[in-house]
Amino acid sequence: MKYAGEAQEEQTAGERSTRNRVARSILDHGPSTAADLAQRLGLTQAAVRRHLDALVAEDIVEAREKRVYGARTRGRPAKVFVLTDCGRDAFDQAYDQLAADALRWIARAAGGGETGEAAVSAFAKARVAAQAERYRADIEAAAPEDRTKALAKALSQDGYAATTRSAPASAGEQLCQHHCPVAHIAEQFPQLCEAEAEVFSSLLGTHVQRLATIAHGDGVCTTFVPQAHTTTASESTAGRNPA
Repeated sequence: MKYAGEAQEEQTAGERSTRNRVARSILDHGPSTAADLAQRLGLTQAAVRRHLDALVAEDIVEAREKRVYGARTRGRPAKVFVLTDCGRDAFDQAYDQLAADALRWIARAAGGGETGEAAVSAFAKARVAAQAERYRADIEAAAPEDRTKALAKALSQDGYAATTRSAPASAGEQLCQHHCPVAHIAEQFPQLCEAEAEVFSSLLGTHVQRLATIAHGDGVCTTFVPQAHTTTASESTAGRNPA
């Protein structure tokens, strides 16, 4: 026979476990509605909303209006939930301050100014180049039409929770990274994002365009990967879409 305190403790642990599943689902899949979460987790929407309310109160998630591509339909845009910086920290134990200090030291040691920024860029490119070499064999072994998916799988194994989807009204795909272990550092050093986009281009054999980044406050890092025959010399390999 369980005492009331023990039963309450088990119930609290169960609530926390479910709440963690809700947060993890947002991490893995990006901005999500209550209906999305209910379907993925096999819960009622009422139960999901209750957990979301608790996560919002704890500053783990926040609500935003769902971004609409193309013409808006009538009615209020759906509300989606995204992880806050605090929420991401719960899944990421990176030593942000140490990394930021190290990059600042590199910039200063190189002389500061443009020379210092170039030194940070060189470090960022070397870092992602080494990461890319671990991915290259699997990506090159995939059929051309499956290489973006192969890259997403490799990134996910490194904690980026990456997926692919068809790009709206475009001849290509979107590579979506729902988590970025270095997001806080990339806010201060955009060279990390720029180097990553360049490596994606090299691995996939086509120019890519970075549409959004977590480091700039977006819910997901999104990179447009055009079909090979649509690639043009004007497509950028780094930076955000100015639109």
